[in-house]
Amino acid sequence: MAATRFDVLGIGNAIVDVIARTDDAFLAKQKMRKGTMRLIDEAQAAGLYDAMGPAVEVSGGSAANTIVGAASLGARAAFIGKVKDDELGRVFAHDIRAAGVAFATPPASAGPSTARCYVLVTPDGERTMNTYLGAAQDLHPNDIDPDAIAAAQIIYLEGYLWDPPHAKEAFLKAAKIAHDADRDVALTLSDAFCVDRYRAEFLDLIRAGTIDLVFANERELHSLYETADFDTALDALRKDARLAVITRSERGCLIFESCENALASGPGSGLTVARRQTSGVGKTPRRSGIRASRL
Repeated sequence: MAATRFDVLGIGNAIVDVIARTDDAFLAKQKMRKGTMRLIDEAQAAGLYDAMGPAVEVSGGSAANTIVGAASLGARAAFIGKVKDDELGRVFAHDIRAAGVAFATPPASAGPSTARCYVLVTPDGERTMNTYLGAAQDLHPNDIDPDAIAAAQIIYLEGYLWDPPHAKEAFLKAAKIAHDADRDVALTLSDAFCVDRYRAEFLDLIRAGTIDLVFANERELHSLYETADFDTALDALRKDARLAVITRSERGCLIFESCENALASGPGSGLTVARRQTSGVGKTPRRSGIRASRL
């Protein structure tokens, strides 16, 4: 096995968040539905930027934010994602490296500009997001660094990036390298609308053992198994997944392996652990990769 250089390496959309304050009148004028996220094209992105007020730019993206969070907690972290060699691409690279994350994906010299999410914040604190995916969607298998993958304890894949064919190939390439190096592969389902589009493919990844660790919230779990009943969906996931983390908002989260449960209750109540046999089959992952502690 290669020496471990990273505790976690994320692969996902490399997006710059462009954050500005606004009001409800501006949202109405731009025909935006408050509190939602919509995808926009490059022309719409340019027009919106011209119309909005002063903004702050910071590296973002679902998996990238998770990796930065891990680095802030002391993890050795790395990220693979595609930007263009433009101003926002340089902003992304600077910010994520400044956060202590290794980032070495070569920028694109041609093609769409760097992805950005225009985050409009109204006085009530509500965020309305407009996302142009741009270069982030052009991640290619050639962007996967085999040495970095083999040197990471856990590879963390972003469900949002399961759309483009080349990105899917990149995910599968990274998972194979990781498993060949006896590493674990995690997938976040990202959003219920991702699950709606790719339910069968996500289930195939989980059941085939391509994914060792699944992250989902309740809505994503319900969508994955097409049921409104939480216990029914959870029982189905127990049969399919080696290890899973289900977040439940103010009710904490549920963490389980195929042969044990760990329930983290709501805020202020710490962590309680309950063990229960759920399968006699030897599906225990090589390493759980999760450590829970009381703050």
